[in-house]
Amino acid sequence: MGVIATNNREVKLFYNAETNKGMQTLAYLKSSKKKVLDIDLSKTKVTGTQWTELAKLLGKPIKDLINTEHPDFMTKYGKKPDLQDDEDWLKVMENNPKVITQPILVNGDQAVQIDTPSEVMRFLEEED
Repeated sequence: MGVIATNNREVKLFYNAETNKGMQTLAYLKSSKKKVLDIDLSKTKVTGTQWTELAKLLGKPIKDLINTEHPDFMTKYGKKPDLQDDEDWLKVMENNPKVITQPILVNGDQAVQIDTPSEVMRFLEEED
């Protein structure tokens, strides 16, 4: 069993309230009939174990959850970061959540990264 409690009746959104994409995605979710648990990465610390589980649900390596083009990332790590393994990437995520690529929606045992906020509606319709 994972550390992120999953429930088909509740949608979890991992997002950054300091971004337009995050806030728009949350607004779409709040307009649905689903119960929403929103985790604002700018206020809530997500553990390495939770990030690992999210990456696994998404079927992606941990480093793919990080926007290496983000100005904060570039300032600290440069164009060719010397990050050797998942632990290094997890430390980046834990210490600087602004560099997370995009909101992550979790519903039951499914997860999806949100490119455009309106994508949420399609995902929710499939679950109704």
